[in-house]
Amino acid sequence: MASKSKYIVFAAIGIAAASGAAWWLQDPARPAPGLASAQPGRGAPPGGAGRPVPVEAVAVRQMALRDEAQAVGSLHSRQSVVLRPEVGGRITQLNFRDGQRVRRGQLLVQFDDQLPRAQVRQSQAELALAQANHQRSQELFAQRFISQRAMEESAANLEVAQAKLALAQATARRLQIVAPFDGVAGIRSVSVGDYLKDGADIVNVEDLDAVYVDFRLPERLQGKVRTGQSAQVVFDALPGVRYAAVVQAINPQIDADGRAIALRGCIDNRRLQLRPGMFARVTAVFSERSDAQVVPEEAIVPEGASPYVLKVVDGQEPGSRVARRVPVRLGLRASGWVQVLDGLNAGDRVITAGQQRIRKDGTPVQVQEPGVPKPPPGSELQDRTLASQLPGPDSCQSAGRPSRSEARDATG
Repeated sequence: MASKSKYIVFAAIGIAAASGAAWWLQDPARPAPGLASAQPGRGAPPGGAGRPVPVEAVAVRQMALRDEAQAVGSLHSRQSVVLRPEVGGRITQLNFRDGQRVRRGQLLVQFDDQLPRAQVRQSQAELALAQANHQRSQELFAQRFISQRAMEESAANLEVAQAKLALAQATARRLQIVAPFDGVAGIRSVSVGDYLKDGADIVNVEDLDAVYVDFRLPERLQGKVRTGQSAQVVFDALPGVRYAAVVQAINPQIDADGRAIALRGCIDNRRLQLRPGMFARVTAVFSERSDAQVVPEEAIVPEGASPYVLKVVDGQEPGSRVARRVPVRLGLRASGWVQVLDGLNAGDRVITAGQQRIRKDGTPVQVQEPGVPKPPPGSELQDRTLASQLPGPDSCQSAGRPSRSEARDATG
């Protein structure tokens, strides 16, 4: 009972002490400790009365800047085909090796054609007989020994024999598979002696002298893309090398699912360094300015639709520097840099760090150089070496055009 009474007494004393301390601290007539010394400097700027605000500033640069957009894509062969037979049969010859270059018209696969060849010889014999009969009929008709009807029947028999020969030759040709264009053969999946049904896969042939890179850009950029524009392409599988591409085609239809427009670029690949199916990172270049004035993005202070920067200018006192607010009109952006179209000149210094401590125009500042300078825009891409091209015409210039052999065959 005595200990319980002690606890009650101690609790009462503690509550009374806490109440007295609270009343003493909340007394408005009693100034807080140290407040009197701080009152004279209440209106002074941060850092003390008249003390310059430490800031970081950089000069406006003038450098080449490109209007560009990044995308990812995949490589495709300029021409690609999987050879398949039109009719079933047994393979008797394979006239190529895996990975071998083939020429247009080269015989690659031969099927058993004994029966069609026999039909061709039979048709040739029938044609020779029909030609002889027709020539004899012409001689007899000239001497009035046969009628006009007999002469016409002889001519019709000749045409039938010619058609039978053409049919037999076409049937025999269907048992031969030739390369449809110049390219590289893939890895075959058949061997001599295999019996194949019509439509079975034999081997793929790829035209790799030029490769296509297919990529997509947002629909908001459709007004900027044009055929003939350049693009820079890099590959994770080939570090340190970049390739030049030319936009050759733009899909007229926008993908409704991704709201993107599909483009196709062409890369000269006569060195055969690129393969279809490779993952590509594409930088499409719309325009380039060689003398653009740029500042780091950190220097831009957003304020609705009227961004501004804090420019470092000379103060009234000799050697002093003050901050002045300057509205700017912005242009392109690239790699942490922003183009300034109006408001600044080359060489002007703008604040990149410490803007939040500047309350008004004319605040004295102490400029400190930034620790690590920001790399110029486009340096990451420029670090890669541009892939060299072989002498001669660019393969992309003839993409989609018939080759010399195709043109020769077309003219007869």
